[in-house]
Formats: sequence, structure tokens, C-alpha cells
Amino acid sequence: MRVCESLHSNLNITPPGKEIIAKALLGDCKEVLKTIEDNSIDLIVTSPPYADSRSNTYGGVSPGNYVEWFLPISAELLRVMKPNGTFILNIKEKVVNGERHTYVIELILEMRKQGWLWTEEFIWHKKNCYPGKWPNRFRDAWERLLQFNKSKKFNMYQENVMVSMGDWAKSRLRNLSETDKTRDNSKVGSGFGKKVANWLDRDKVYPTNVLHMATECSNKNHSAVFPEFLPEWFMKLFTKEGNWVLDPFMGSGTTIKVAQRMLRNSIGIEVSKEYYEMAKSEIKEKELWLLEDQPVYETNRNW
Repeated sequence: MRVCESLHSNLNITPPGKEIIAKALLGDCKEVLKTIEDNSIDLIVTSPPYADSRSNTYGGVSPGNYVEWFLPISAELLRVMKPNGTFILNIKEKVVNGERHTYVIELILEMRKQGWLWTEEFIWHKKNCYPGKWPNRFRDAWERLLQFNKSKKFNMYQENVMVSMGDWAKSRLRNLSETDKTRDNSKVGSGFGKKVANWLDRDKVYPTNVLHMATECSNKNHSAVFPEFLPEWFMKLFTKEGNWVLDPFMGSGTTIKVAQRMLRNSIGIEVSKEYYEMAKSEIKEKELWLLEDQPVYETNRNW
């Protein structure tokens, strides 16, 4: 019996409460993923080991072998993700012999051949990146967050991540010109246009695709833990309460802990027994939550 089948069969929904599942699984994700049901996961968010990194724990896959190593895993992720689901991959190119290696670009191209759509790329701006000095580059202050989908129509709840307009709006919208009150088409012929007056009486706007967050987190026991805000933001954007979230490189369990706090069901896979035990000790496999009416947001169908 596949994992999600057994998890779903164990759900005991008894009004006015419902169980939220958080499942930590020990093993190589390439093999463990085969036990998960087809089309069962709403969101995959993970940070696999970067090339030549974490060799003591994950073997340190070389840049030249990285694509070959990851493709069997991404094939399984494609199978288990729902047609309207989303995959967020946190990854960064390594410098080899003085230049950036191309394994991330090569991986994107090969995943597209597998059937993935490379829909978007978010940038994680690390506000407190490590200081340093290098002869031919500056310190790294960002990482890629690649978004992949099975279909152009996927679940997306943009209203959940809207941000404050900020103080600029007070002065910019105070005295509108005649041009501001009509659609002002781009002068470069792109077809895009704007009507500034549309922003009157609004206090929130949609965010950009650059996420500004520090690298620090409460868990100092793992070599590469991303901040809790990162999986939380994507869970808000791409899932609803009760949906299923998967992290095939669970590490110390950040994604799973956040999913449980946000009332999402979750599965985490970890090959290191030490990190697996660490994560397992900090999550509850089942937790009861009260059923309440939730706001309904329209799914974005225009991507």
C-alpha cells in the first residue's frame, strides 16, 4: 500500500474536528517517493544538497553528475504531484574553476523534457549573507527558487501574500494627473499599460518575485536550514488548509513543522537518520484542529 493511500485511510474526520497528518519517512527519497500515491501532493517545496555540498551527510554529488542524479527524483516528484500542484526548488549554482557551473540551467532544460513547465523563478534575497572577499566576485546574497508545474492552470491564491502599499502611495496618489486617470500605454510598444487611479483606496498590492528574508532560523543543528518564512510563504500562495505538502529532502524538518502549524498535511523524507530523528522528535504525527469557515479565493487561471 502506498504511503498516501494509507495516510488517507487513517484520517478520522469527526466533526467539529479533523486530523492533520505530519509524516516523517527515513530513507533515500528516490526510493521512498515510489511508495507515495500518484497525483496526491498539492505543493512540493525543498532544498536538495547543492553540488559538492554536505558530503558527509548526502554524499556530495559533483556538478558534472548533478543532473543525472536529480532527474530520477524529479520524475517521481512529477508523478506524485497533483495536476494543479506546484513544485518549488531552492537551488544555486556552484563556482567551479573560477566560473559558475551550468548544472542548474542544464537541470531546468532536462526537467522540461520530463514534462515539467518552468513557470516562474523567485529570488530569495538573503539579507544577512555571510561577509567575505573574493578576487573576482562579490558575496552571494541570493538563491534561486524555481517554480515548476504540470499544467498552465494551477492553484494559486495571490491574495494570501499581498503586502502593504507603503508610504510612497500617500504622495504619489495625492495629486493625480489626467494621464494617471486613464490607461497610459507603454511608450515602447510592449502593449502594457497602467492606470494609476486604480490604486486609490487600496492599502495592499501584490508582491514581487523577490523574497527578502534572513538566513537565520531557530534550528542551528542542521548545516543548511532555510528560514521558516520561506516554506510558509509558498504554502500561503499555493495551498489551502488540509492540502498535502511534501519535502523530499526534509533535513531537520522545517517544512513539516511549518505545514503542521499552518494546518496542512505533510510528508517529509530524509536519508540521514540523525536529522530524521531530530525532525521526528519535533512534530506530532496527528493533530486535531477545529473546522471553521475559511475565506475563499479565486484560483489564478491566467498564468
